[in-house]
Amino acid sequence: MAPSHVLKCCQKVLAWVPVAFIALVVAWSYYAYVVELCVFTISSTAEKVVYLVVFHLSFVMFVWSYGKTIFTSPATPSNEFCLSKADKEQYEKEERPESQQEILRRAAKDLPIYTTTASRAIRYCDRCQLIKPDRCHHCSACDICVLKMDHHCPWVNNCVGFSNYKFFLLFLMYSLLYCLFVAATVLQYFIKFWTLCHRKAAENCPKNELPDTHAKFHVLFLFFVAAMFFISILSLFSYHCWLVGKNRSTIETFRAPTFRNGPDKNGFSLGCSKNLREVFGDEKKYWLLPIFTSLGDGCTFPTRLVIMDPEQLAVSSQNEPAKSSVANQSFPTRPLSESQNRLLAGDCQWVETGPEEENVKSGFCNTF
Repeated sequence: MAPSHVLKCCQKVLAWVPVAFIALVVAWSYYAYVVELCVFTISSTAEKVVYLVVFHLSFVMFVWSYGKTIFTSPATPSNEFCLSKADKEQYEKEERPESQQEILRRAAKDLPIYTTTASRAIRYCDRCQLIKPDRCHHCSACDICVLKMDHHCPWVNNCVGFSNYKFFLLFLMYSLLYCLFVAATVLQYFIKFWTLCHRKAAENCPKNELPDTHAKFHVLFLFFVAAMFFISILSLFSYHCWLVGKNRSTIETFRAPTFRNGPDKNGFSLGCSKNLREVFGDEKKYWLLPIFTSLGDGCTFPTRLVIMDPEQLAVSSQNEPAKSSVANQSFPTRPLSESQNRLLAGDCQWVETGPEEENVKSGFCNTF
């Protein structure tokens, strides 16, 4: 027990190494930009003031969103998804998977669950001993089930999911702006210092060049680091912007969620604008602030399956005898929350009217 406890403590400590590395890089970049560049290198007072004001705005938003991503605890399923004591004891006694699934189906009868495993079984976590809500997955690093889990990020030492996905997106965006601003404003001094180094080697250094001080090393490395991080983060941010537009998580991109009518990678998509509101909320004035404004509770999500025509679902079930095993699955019809109903209202109505009937019946929104 003791060696295992020590090993876990060491793993927890080592998990903070990437975060500590980022913190050191950010602290050094602050010193290099504010002290070495603005204080010791730039001679124009107006230029100093403008650079420092914009720099600190981007720096504060970057650190704020990064901190919220790190220290926001991952949201976990509510108690209603846990098996009762009697069901848990019965589940553990049963050895046949069919009997265990029958227990889970009975327990999940009134739960807002619309997805299953690839084999059409109830998604159950043996580790946490609970029925998984839609889009919920177990994180082996955190050892908990995380609502709308996207991935576990070592650079924040935390799971990115329903509770902090907006913060993670803002962290990527503000880190991009931070790196871009630093690289753009440092570029002219980078060129001057780089030219100074080469001309000094040739003993042909003009008098109007910058002084040869230790600041040049900070400025040179600051540009390289800012440009390197900008390029690496740009692809990641672009990818997650695409995910938000499609209303998918990273996990769902590689393994489409399975509904009663089969796997559907667009099962949770309501159209780009509504997908954006689901993550950032209804009030646009809060979109750029790292405060929680996401819609819903993380356990239930409006889906294309929920609002499809019931008659169409019945016909679809009859046309797919190979999938008839799922017909016995009892899917709930719990009303959507107020915020989720707002997502289904407005420009994109899920009603069958006029020439758009076929498009609505297919479950796709006009905003695609």
